Amino acid sequence: MKEEQQHLHHHHHQQRKIITAKKLTRPTAYVLLLLLSYVLGYLSAPSSSSVHSPTAGTASIPTTAGAALAESDLGHFRVTRRCGDPVPSKLVRQTILDRVFNGTSPFDSFPPPHVVHLLRPKRIKGWGSNGAVFENLIRRVKPRTIIEVGTFLGASAIHMAEVASQLGLKTQIICLDDFRGWPGFRDRFKDIAMINGDVMLLYQFMQNIIHVNATDSVLPVPFSTASTLDKLCELGVLGDLIEVDAGHDFNSAWSDINRAYRILRPGGVIFGHDYFTSVDNKGVRRAVNLFARLNKLRVQLDGQHWVIDSA
Repeated sequence: MKEEQQHLHHHHHQQRKIITAKKLTRPTAYVLLLLLSYVLGYLSAPSSSSVHSPTAGTASIPTTAGAALAESDLGHFRVTRRCGDPVPSKLVRQTILDRVFNGTSPFDSFPPPHVVHLLRPKRIKGWGSNGAVFENLIRRVKPRTIIEVGTFLGASAIHMAEVASQLGLKTQIICLDDFRGWPGFRDRFKDIAMINGDVMLLYQFMQNIIHVNATDSVLPVPFSTASTLDKLCELGVLGDLIEVDAGHDFNSAWSDINRAYRILRPGGVIFGHDYFTSVDNKGVRRAVNLFARLNKLRVQLDGQHWVIDSA
């Protein structure tokens, strides 16, 4: 009997310990999660010295103990693969043709017969594609290789090709896009045909490049931005000037900026559109500010575009 009582007493004692542990663990976990959320939210918010002028200015990126903490916490989000040995600028186009297109140009025998009747001679559309930032940066950097991350119908690529040509530069522009648009984009672009779920963005982009006679200076790479940026890194294809203007949510922008910066040549510039949008600090701006802060870089503004010089 005594042994049973001792057993029951021990059993109840163990239950009380478990219940007490649970009571302690849950609030503690909630507190830790709240603290971590606060720290990350604080670090990704624009600093008090950030400039919100829609025309020009700079955003100071302070270095703080909190930034060091975030750098540690966000370490597993970083892209750290080592890139291949840099390819000389004059070999960039041929390297991509050889390694991505089996040595042939995607413009060869274009357009394929089944899409001829679906294409317009020219359908060029973009957002902020003729901004002063393009000429400002091309004049300053004098790039031999421009990498555009997100190109849609090629409006900004065509503008950059024209600016480079007018400045007497021999610049190769590599355009990264999966050319799928986004779900429902044809509500706004009903004239872009779709066949069996395949939208004609790539073909219309190529037709636009042919229309302006820029096939020797503009080359599309029609795959996801993340996989293509990783491939360019592996091949050692670097850009002197890189525009990031693909996905505008935080996760997409964060991924593209980190991957693009790895293939930016020393002395180069990375920039992008939509720093000021209706989503405010929840999308592109948040990704740009956090990236700059963690890497101790400075964000400069040119109209609606953000600009970051390489370290």
